[in-house]
Amino acid sequence: MSFSKSGEIAQQQFSWLENQYSYLMIHNVVIMPDHIHVLLEIDRTKAIGDCKIKSVSSLMGAYKTTSSKLIHLSGNLEFEWQRSFYDHIVRNQQSYENIYQYITDNPIKWRNNP
Repeated sequence: MSFSKSGEIAQQQFSWLENQYSYLMIHNVVIMPDHIHVLLEIDRTKAIGDCKIKSVSSLMGAYKTTSSKLIHLSGNLEFEWQRSFYDHIVRNQQSYENIYQYITDNPIKWRNNP
């Protein structure tokens, strides 16, 4: 799947997010034309100094805010994220593997059933 300029920004902002917060690890991410999937981990042991650990909601807020601003600056003034997001806590290795594979396979499934 090739990205539009907005898709490129959405992708790069996940790297920014991971670099911004030392305790955040992104295991898998896919940017789709009309949605995203991300598998992330918050590891408190990797926090540097006294930094306050942000919640998943705060991290997604930072992602949406920064990516929206950059997308708007690139000329796509109509772009907007949906107001909320859906999350799921990964409770075991099998769940992790299933979610990881679902994210990886999502572009193939979408291409076959747009």
